This record gives sequence, C-alpha cells and structure tokens, in this order.
Amino acid sequence: MDISSVPHTPSPVYAEPTFYSSSSVLQGGYQHPLSRSWQAQRTLTKSMLMYPIFITDEPDAHVEIPSLPGQARWGVNKLEEFLGPLVKKGLRSVILFGVPLHCEKDERGSPADDPNGPVIQAVRKIRTLFPDIYIACDVCLCEYTSHGHCGVFRPDGSIDNTPSAARIAEVALSYARAGAHCVAPSDMMDGRIKAIKRALIDNGFGNRCTLMSYSAKFASALYGPFRDAAGSAPSFGDRKCYQLPPTAKGLARRAIKRDVAEGADIIMVKPALPYLDVIQDAKELAQDHPLAAYQVSGEYAMVVAGARAGVYDLRTMAFETVESMIRAGCTLILTYFTPQFLDWLDE
Repeated sequence: MDISSVPHTPSPVYAEPTFYSSSSVLQGGYQHPLSRSWQAQRTLTKSMLMYPIFITDEPDAHVEIPSLPGQARWGVNKLEEFLGPLVKKGLRSVILFGVPLHCEKDERGSPADDPNGPVIQAVRKIRTLFPDIYIACDVCLCEYTSHGHCGVFRPDGSIDNTPSAARIAEVALSYARAGAHCVAPSDMMDGRIKAIKRALIDNGFGNRCTLMSYSAKFASALYGPFRDAAGSAPSFGDRKCYQLPPTAKGLARRAIKRDVAEGADIIMVKPALPYLDVIQDAKELAQDHPLAAYQVSGEYAMVVAGARAGVYDLRTMAFETVESMIRAGCTLILTYFTPQFLDWLDE
C-alpha cells in the first residue's frame, strides 16, 4: 500500500515502542514517492540506454526475429523509418551488429570490414540521417568466418591469439574510419584491447573513437536468440575456451584489470543479471571508467516470456532488472527494451 496516497487526517500522537533504537526506524525515509526516489544513488535516464540493432546486407529488409520478440533485422534503406521515431523520442545511442547473408565467408572473416558490408554502410547512413546519434559498432569475426568462431585458428584447431587480435584491430579501425564513435570488441581474444588501441592511436583515431571492451563476457546459455538473429552460431564446438566460465569470478576480475591497463575507455560485463556481483567488482576495479552492462537477448526474451505468461507486469520487471544493474554500478545499459524505455521514462 502506498500510504502517500491516503488522505491526511489528524491523528493521535503515538509513541514509538521503546525497544526501537533511533537507527532502527527506516520507513520514515521512504514514506513518500519523492523521498523513495532519493534513495537511489543513480536513476535511469535516456542517455544511459544503448539500443542493439541488427543490420543485414539486404538493403530493404525488415525481418522479424521470432526468438527475440519485437526485434528485427534491418536493411540500410529502412533505417530512417525505423530509427526516426525513436530519435524523436530521445534515442541517443545504438550499437550495430552485422548480419551478412550474401557474402563469401572465410577463415579470417574477410567480409567484416568490407566497405560495402552492412555495418560500414549503416554507420555512414546513420551519420548522414541522424548526426547526433552516437554510433557504436560491435567488433567480432564470428558473423563473417566460415567456421563461426571469433578468431583465427592454428592448424591444430586451437585459437591463435596474435593474428586474431591483429585481425580484430583491422576491423575496428575500419569502423572508426567509416565514422563510428565507438568500437566494441566482443571476441574475447587475449591482447585485442592493446592491439585496437595501438591501431587507433597510430592512425589518428586515439582521441576520436571510444574503445568499449566486453571485458567480462561469460560463456552463457543466454545468447541463443542473438545467435538466431545474427546467424553467428559456431559450426563446430563452442566458445568456452575464450569466453569466461560462469563460475570464474577471479578470471573476470583479472580480465577487467587487464583491459583497463591496455587502454579500454569503457568496461562492459555480459550478460548482466546473473553477474551483478561481477558488475559490482568492475565498479571497484575500474573506478574511473564508465561501466556498461549488456542485458542480452536471453535475458530480454525471459522477461518478455514471463510477462506474456502473466507472471508479472512487463514494464515493472523491465525496470526492476535494469535498475538492479544501475544499483550495482552501471552507467550504460545495452538493452532491447530501449524503445519501450523511451516511452516509459516520459510517463
């Protein structure tokens, strides 16, 4: 019951029970809606939202993604009608994921930095249509390699980190040259932050392009809808040798400290809700850095499914999950709920 909505009537003065100490009574501090809002160290704003969108190499595409309700793959010719209404509502930033359907993939992901590929074309289009939108580009090879993995392999089938990091840096630099404000490597190859930072600096983009690292990216079961959307499932094996084990708190802390030392400008934890403890650790370890969390496709799909089943109200649960990330220390939230939040935050 919200007692602030009850009409005020004079009432007798009651003494508090003598067994309460002065520090035991907390409810007086949040008995009103406004004073409840003051209890938050930080509250969600539109500028904290980054919207993940899928860009395909079919220019006129608008293809719904069944496992990711309300989301779609978009062609570059559809971006104006798709993003225009959201920009008017206050959309400030997006992160682009390429979905190539008509390219020839190879072992090193050569199509990733094709100037006629979906990501680079979308960056240029958005810069022209919406010059105030902040554009981040996910940087990975899995959508573009013939094997669906995020790096380059040795002959024995193991990941070769040095050429993998070098290739990732090439792709990141190409996105920066196209006009991306931010490059965000999600591959989890050792040394890729240092390689990207060096490439950006050496080519004049060190102070013109943000480097956001997926520092603590876990080998989670929550990526299924994303892999459907991006067509990025590996053709063999899994990614457990380079994404972090879900129980590996110590490895996550080491990865965060490493990426800070190698020059990351923003630190990210992915997924978000099962790893709030890691987000809190990241806030401690990277105190002077913005901290991002990715509410991944499986998290989003679960919240939507629960609401459709009548378990809870969608709006209430969307806010509860995202506010938990903010409470843990995040200043940036990547979420598929961004369009809804743009409406909800105006209510």
